[in-house]
Amino acid sequence: MRILPAGDRALLVELDDLDEVLGYYAALLAEHPADVVDIVPAARTVLVTTSGSLEPLERHLRAVRPTQAARNAGDLLEVPVVYDGADLADVAELLGCSTAEVVERHTQEEWTVAFCGFAPGFGYLTGTADWSIPRRSSPRTKVPVGAVGLAGEFSGVYPRESPGGWQLIGRTSLQIFDQSRDPAALFHPGRQVRFVDAGC
Repeated sequence: MRILPAGDRALLVELDDLDEVLGYYAALLAEHPADVVDIVPAARTVLVTTSGSLEPLERHLRAVRPTQAARNAGDLLEVPVVYDGADLADVAELLGCSTAEVVERHTQEEWTVAFCGFAPGFGYLTGTADWSIPRRSSPRTKVPVGAVGLAGEFSGVYPRESPGGWQLIGRTSLQIFDQSRDPAALFHPGRQVRFVDAGC
C-alpha cells in the first residue's frame, strides 16, 4: 500500500489489485473517520477527501485492514436483459462456447459494482469468474442507452448514448441513471447486481 497526497484535502491510497481495493473500501466505510467527505474507489486506488487535516487521516488510512468478504456483500439489484447484442456471437467465440452459454454464464455470475466512472451512472461490475473479454478493435461512435457489455474482467450498462468499445451482449430497459430520481444512479460501489434473462 502506498499513500500519496492529492491536493491539500485528499489522499490517494494505491493498492495491489481490485480485490484489495474492494476489501479496503468496505473496511474504510465500516471505520469511517469523522472528517472524511468522500471515498472514491477505482481499479487500483481509493481516493479519500477530508474536511480536516491530512496527517491524522493518513495515520487512519495506514491502520485500515481490508476485509475478506468485500464481494457480494451489498444490497441486490436485478437487471432484466434482452440478450440480443451485436457482439454476442463474437463473445461466444472468444469464450469457446455457444451464445446460450454466454447468457447462462452472465446471468449466473455474482456481479459487484467495483467502482463508477466513464459517464454518470456507469458502474464497472466485477464477477468471480475469469471473463478476460477484449474491447472491440474499433469502438462504436454510438452505443445506445441501456446496452449491456463486457470488457476485460468487467460488465457494465451504458447509462446514456455514447461512444464505446465494449462488446455488446444485450440491452436493458431499466433506467440506470436518472437525474430526476434520488438517488440518480442505481449502481454504487459495493452493490450486488444480478442480470436476469428477459427473453425477446
